[in-house]
Amino acid sequence: MARRNEERRTALVDAAIEVLAREGARGLTFRAVDAEAAVPTGTASNYFASRDELLTQAGARVYERLRPDEASMEETRTAPRDTETYVRIMRELVGRISAFRTGYLALLELRLEATRRPALRSILTERVRADVDANVAFHESSGLPGDATSVKLLVLTLNWLIVEQLTLPDVFSEEERDALVTAAVERIVAGY
Repeated sequence: MARRNEERRTALVDAAIEVLAREGARGLTFRAVDAEAAVPTGTASNYFASRDELLTQAGARVYERLRPDEASMEETRTAPRDTETYVRIMRELVGRISAFRTGYLALLELRLEATRRPALRSILTERVRADVDANVAFHESSGLPGDATSVKLLVLTLNWLIVEQLTLPDVFSEEERDALVTAAVERIVAGY
């Protein structure tokens, strides 16, 4: 029974992500989550004590789903340590995040909501900082060119490219986006 409950909780959080992406934070209600998850009315309120808890769980779940799979990580660990590999990794990152469009849009909604909710801001700040630190640590141990500042600059640069791609997809063509990823890596890493 515990496993089934955990599966339902995960399904409700995934439904919350979809609602956030489609309706925004103001549209995130227990009733909307129940409808999205196709469960009886009142189910979400049985699993989450408050809307804030649901928002927090959605934020954590987005990050879980954005992680690269183990095969990608192993490929990265065994690839040559050069700028070309770095470009490939960053293109894969942009592609992976863009493929989970609703997750990233939900994360943007959560960030906006965090400006009004100190507890959510605290949790997201902790989570994003941990993610940046993990990326820097991985980079430093990987032997790829560049330094910690390069990693942080790429995070900032590519995040906005992803926002552009998900919200205004016709601003840059796919070829332009690939060229921009390449240029960002080459210019940021070469300048370190």
